[in-house]
Amino acid sequence: MRIFVTGATGFVGSAVVEELIRAGHQVVGLARNEQAKKTLQSLGAEVHDGDLEDLKSLTAGARSADAVIHTGFIHDFSRFKEVCEIDRKAIEALGNALAGTNRPLIVTSGTLVVGSRQVVTENIFPDYEHSLNPRAASEQAVDRLAEKGINVSVVRLSPSVHGNGDRHGFIPMLIDLAKKSGVSAYVDQGENRWTAVHRLDAAVLFQLALQNTIPGMRFHGVAEESITLKSIAEAIGSKLGLPVVSKSGKEASEHFTWFEHFAGIDGPASAASTRAQLNWHPSHPTLMQDLQGNVYF
Repeated sequence: MRIFVTGATGFVGSAVVEELIRAGHQVVGLARNEQAKKTLQSLGAEVHDGDLEDLKSLTAGARSADAVIHTGFIHDFSRFKEVCEIDRKAIEALGNALAGTNRPLIVTSGTLVVGSRQVVTENIFPDYEHSLNPRAASEQAVDRLAEKGINVSVVRLSPSVHGNGDRHGFIPMLIDLAKKSGVSAYVDQGENRWTAVHRLDAAVLFQLALQNTIPGMRFHGVAEESITLKSIAEAIGSKLGLPVVSKSGKEASEHFTWFEHFAGIDGPASAASTRAQLNWHPSHPTLMQDLQGNVYF
């Protein structure tokens, strides 16, 4: 297949590109600058000029492909609502370009988008009307496309996608904060839970999902379903030789600043349905193995 990939030079997207090429597909990657073009060429992919705000370029890329995988996202949390709106428009453009073809579009989301207080499963959808997470707009765009008969599905990734090359994810943020403050901190009792997946296991999941698309289907990129933030803080503190402390209330707000919401969120999720349906078996190192090794330090 000829597959158009957005975010093709990113932490997850570049792994997806390599996995697709390994599986025998022809990959065309979206590139916004010369460095991205060189990276794509080094991976063995073709180059398609454009960016996530260039809807004409996205439409052209999608129409020229047999399938589309959308891993691109502008990771600027200082204007999170704005970049989520950009993502929604990009998804709409990609999906509408495939209307009437049954060619698959896979969109990237996150398990935290659902906002449920229970273990999130693939059949739980965000409450779009009351969601406090602006990125729910991405999944809402998916559902509207699916209602129009477009073959679009979602891969929800864990809040921690880890592995070599992780420079801008949540784990590096916590490490950087610990280095700057002199303590490795968690919120309250630290019993709130994240999920995790290695970037290479996530890449395999995208490749498998491409072969099993059903309009509106959700798949979960979750290798570890429940990791407490206290255990993550302890692993970081151990590697850096820093004290591990609890932060609550105003102290937590001052320490974590804008990241407090993510540091305190409780978001366990299951991938049981995904594993069974796609025969997906994560095999790469766990988050703790990466934290205890030399990946982040």
